[in-house]
Amino acid sequence: MPLTPFSERAIAVIRAIPEGRVATYGQVAALAGNRRAARQVARLLHSSSHARLLPWQRVVGAGGRISLPGAGGDRQRRLLEKEGVAFGPSGRIDLSVHQWLPGPEPGGPLLG
Repeated sequence: MPLTPFSERAIAVIRAIPEGRVATYGQVAALAGNRRAARQVARLLHSSSHARLLPWQRVVGAGGRISLPGAGGDRQRRLLEKEGVAFGPSGRIDLSVHQWLPGPEPGGPLLG
């Protein structure tokens, strides 16, 4: 099934998140051109992250929380910790430390 232009842009944003950094679903949606499409980003990750080899673990909920329940959330946390992302006692990621803030890419447009 072909991707929508929004989905293609969202995938590009997700792929641009560097190791050791995170972005929120809403941030990915905004950078892909629709700040109200956070749920669409979640659906895209759910349906395409494995097949498209997306770094799904780097996308978290607002406020730095893992949104996946149970074993999926535990796996996401382990993957992020392996990349150097720290979690506070409440289980939140300090976005002021670990949130990705895109800038100009060499030879490419500004994402944000």
